[in-house]
Order: sequence, then C-alpha cells, then structure tokens
Amino acid sequence: MTIIFLLRHGETIWNAAGRFQGQKDSPLTERGRQQADQAGKLLARELERHDGEIDVHVSPLGRTKETVARIARYIPLASRDEPRLMEVTTGSWDGMSHNEIDKEYPGMLEGADAFNWFFRSPDGETFDAACARVKEWLSQLRSTTIAVSHGLTGRLIRGIYLGLSREEMLKLPVPQTGFYRLQDGQAELVE
Repeated sequence: MTIIFLLRHGETIWNAAGRFQGQKDSPLTERGRQQADQAGKLLARELERHDGEIDVHVSPLGRTKETVARIARYIPLASRDEPRLMEVTTGSWDGMSHNEIDKEYPGMLEGADAFNWFFRSPDGETFDAACARVKEWLSQLRSTTIAVSHGLTGRLIRGIYLGLSREEMLKLPVPQTGFYRLQDGQAELVE
C-alpha cells in the first residue's frame, strides 16, 4: 500500500503579492517559513506511525527546496529532485499578476475563471501535458512517499489520484498549511 504525503511549499513573496510564479521563484515569507515549520512538526508526528522505506521527492524549484530545508529541522530527509513535481508553467506569464497579463495580453483572460486562466497562456504548459507528467510520476511510486510540490500541480496530483474531472480538480483547495495524506483512494488534509 503506497501512501503519499503531499505538501505545498510555504507562502512566498509572490504568493502574497498575487503573482503567479509558475516555474520562476521567489523566497518564502516569514509566514511561509512558519507554515513550513508547522508542516515539519505535523509530518514528524505522522511519520511516528509509519515503518519502512520512505522516499522524498521534491520539485527542484527554490521555494520547495526552502520548504524542505525547514521541514528537515524536524525529521531527517534524504530528498531527491523530481522535475515532474514542478509547478505548471504559464510560459511568458510566469511571474505576472492578473492585471499585468490583462494589460499585455488583452482579451486572453476573457471568459476565464479563477481556476482555469493559467491554461490560456499562449506559450505555457497545457492541462494535458501537466497531467501526463503527474500520471507518469504517480505510476512509478512503489513505497511511501513524501512529495513537496506546488499549488496547481498539487491539485492535479490529488485530482488524478482521486479520479476527478478537470473542473473538479482545478477547484480543489490549495492550503499552504499542513499536508494531504493520499491513501486508499482518499485524500485527507492533516493540519
């Protein structure tokens, strides 16, 4: 039985400013560091009940690595970079706010909602491509895994794991506190 502990990085400067980071980076805020510390404490407590091998897969972006470094203060982690856990890129929109996108790319966000606008970028990753890399990663898991990823990619991981539709998975919450335990076809928030 494979268990996945799915964590999102702590709040970043760009999260707080309303910028979509995609595959660009900004450092954790003080609040983000506190969120990572809290996740580390919760995860340490959760792992007391688990025996056996645990793999740790981490998106290679700076905000996830900063989060893992904080979590490692509470539990020993030997992590490896996993590019398939990287955030979905919106191409040239990475690092921009909604207002900036609307100014520079007039009309591109018309009809979009809060959950699907990022797949409208003319040079960004498609929904199908992002799902394909997540499915490939999920299919290769063989042991309990701690995965440190991102908001949108975390939605896709949970949505695919739960067998949700595109619309359902894109509306999943993406908290930066706690983590999700994916086990036996269920996703439970641990906070």
